[in-house]
Amino acid sequence: MLTRRSFITNTGATLAQIGIAGALSSTNRKKTLATFDLHCHPRSLATFKNILENHLQGAFIALVADLPLLRRTETGIVPDGKFQPGEAWAEFEAQWNQYQSYFSQTGIIPVSSWKAFSQSRSRGNFAPFLACEGADFLDGSLENLDRAYTMGLRSVQLVHYVPNALGDLQTFAPQHNGLSAFGKSAVQRMNELGMVIDVAHASYDTVKGVVDTSSDPVILSHSILKKPPFSPISARALTEDHARIIAQHGGVIGMWPSGLSNDLDEFADSTLRMIDLVGINHVGIGTDMDANYKPVIKNYDDFYSWSDLLAEKGLQQEEINKLTGGNALRVLKKVLG
Repeated sequence: MLTRRSFITNTGATLAQIGIAGALSSTNRKKTLATFDLHCHPRSLATFKNILENHLQGAFIALVADLPLLRRTETGIVPDGKFQPGEAWAEFEAQWNQYQSYFSQTGIIPVSSWKAFSQSRSRGNFAPFLACEGADFLDGSLENLDRAYTMGLRSVQLVHYVPNALGDLQTFAPQHNGLSAFGKSAVQRMNELGMVIDVAHASYDTVKGVVDTSSDPVILSHSILKKPPFSPISARALTEDHARIIAQHGGVIGMWPSGLSNDLDEFADSTLRMIDLVGINHVGIGTDMDANYKPVIKNYDDFYSWSDLLAEKGLQQEEINKLTGGNALRVLKKVLG
């Protein structure tokens, strides 16, 4: 094995050979590691190119149900306005069609079943599922949930920033005392259809209502544990009880590499804190790619830098494999399989 000293003193030709070997080793590692991003919004061909270059196996690519109604302020994102009847579904369809265009241009084929995902993954392809952040597109009707399922939607995050009819948010005053009656019906219908329920952005009481109702484990696709000092987006962080309730019902929490961490090293430490609290089998990652607040994972090269940091901090490869995708895939197989 080359020492650091011999590496530095070797010839340029040998350095080139080492560089090639290192690149091959990195590529092989990326191909063998289970990788699944629980929450992302790739919004450019450059991001899709980066996904493919880094051999990501799968992701929930999320439409944003309430996007036209959001306004960014110094203290975070706030709702501004409300949909008229039919507008939320029209927005859903418009964003859906935009992603179909991206898929057409990149040759990426989205999947809608565990079997299709497994087959695509075995061929070394990126196999995304489509999801929706916020259930505003339901517009009060579970028929719209069935319509979206038929189109290929396989995960719904019940709430986002604009209050809706399903339940309460972390970032808005309670209106339903947790999960509403309509929200409970939506959860039950998603169980019947075989859709992954995402409780990110939901209040603790809403999450408790969901896990008490759902016959399947759920995901909380992107968040982080609370810790002082608080930032403008600290309302989106989780108390220990909030995190535990996901794990106690067999679910997975996607670590959120947002401005709640100052840098990637701090985010890795936050990952370890979550593992200590809920256990290694209940932690994953939701990058919020292309829509995050001051992200510390800015691309999928950084995704692997995060996994390398976790190894440096003492995690074994089997444990890292669970975090980068293995735990997420366990839940997907249970719900979609």
